[in-house]
Amino acid sequence: MHSKNDTYFDIRPYNDEEVSPALHRLIDDKEFITAILTYRFPVLVRHFPWFGELLLKQYLKMRWSKIQTINDVQLQVAKYMRAMISSTTDGLTYSGLDKLDPNKGYLFVSNHRDIAMDPAMVNWCLHLEGRDTVRIAIGDNLLKKPCATELMKLNKSFIVKRSAKGPREMMKALGQLSSYIKHSLDEKQSIWIAQKEGRAKDGNDKTDPAILKMFHVEGRRRKESFSEYIASLNIVPVSISYENDPCDLAKANELHQKSVDGEYEKGEFEDIESIVQGIVGHKRKIHVAFGSVISGDIDSPADLAEEIDRQICANYKLFPNNYIAADIDHESVTSHDKELFASKLSTMPNGISDIVRQMYAIPAEKKAH
Repeated sequence: MHSKNDTYFDIRPYNDEEVSPALHRLIDDKEFITAILTYRFPVLVRHFPWFGELLLKQYLKMRWSKIQTINDVQLQVAKYMRAMISSTTDGLTYSGLDKLDPNKGYLFVSNHRDIAMDPAMVNWCLHLEGRDTVRIAIGDNLLKKPCATELMKLNKSFIVKRSAKGPREMMKALGQLSSYIKHSLDEKQSIWIAQKEGRAKDGNDKTDPAILKMFHVEGRRRKESFSEYIASLNIVPVSISYENDPCDLAKANELHQKSVDGEYEKGEFEDIESIVQGIVGHKRKIHVAFGSVISGDIDSPADLAEEIDRQICANYKLFPNNYIAADIDHESVTSHDKELFASKLSTMPNGISDIVRQMYAIPAEKKAH
């Protein structure tokens, strides 16, 4: 298990010897078992809850008995990914991986449209190329339930302590996070992190320089200049585009409510609902574009943010929806595409449909300028 000098114990993913105990804790977690039963077997839960619980626990014990390592977990996740991609997409393509050395660790700074799917899609591309999957940065706001923490840490996620309060606690959390990222890269373990906290709900991908400042906290401790330290991190911008965003309506509702009321109160399970919707909702085509390793003189977080934004925008694959929404003529757009997009918007209230249209238009408008 963890030793006294395990500096990263409270934020790092599980290692191989922690897999089995974590799986046993999940099987004994009543909330986790009930959630699966309610989602998969609602009738059984209503009439014979105790029987359903017993059956599912036995089934999971049997199913998971051979899962001993983090790699075993990743292979299980890959099975779910394959099924999910075939049932909820019209195919996934990717570009740029051939330019990256499989024996190096990269810091993938990605645009952020979907809570669970973004890192999962990056992992799927790496898996298809026979490469190791990434360690995923996730905010502690997603870990309100013990079972969520178990699942995330089993899936190579490490924790960003967004809830840290007070300057001292925040500096300590940032230092630990920055050090862990460098430690992972030195171990040749790639990292996935979003370019900003929270998804780009309006379709405008912008990097938050505060995240890039955090990268350098460890560099400052080592007395290395910003440009020198950043060059050692192998930063690669990643652009993920979904032809259809299953959460677009929910995002537009939130933006609309904020513009009308000046604020938006998130429901208790809203993040979980977004995760589920992103997984099961239809995404049509998906493209993941891996950019080039950032090198050269990058002297400040603002410079670095500008270069990440430039690559994410340049590599972002536009689909017919984007051109239609931005009112740009393009040979890829068919009359069927136009009908589909029009009928999608026609089911939405006025203010909401304008926001959704804008969401799809922004990536095309940015590329056009």
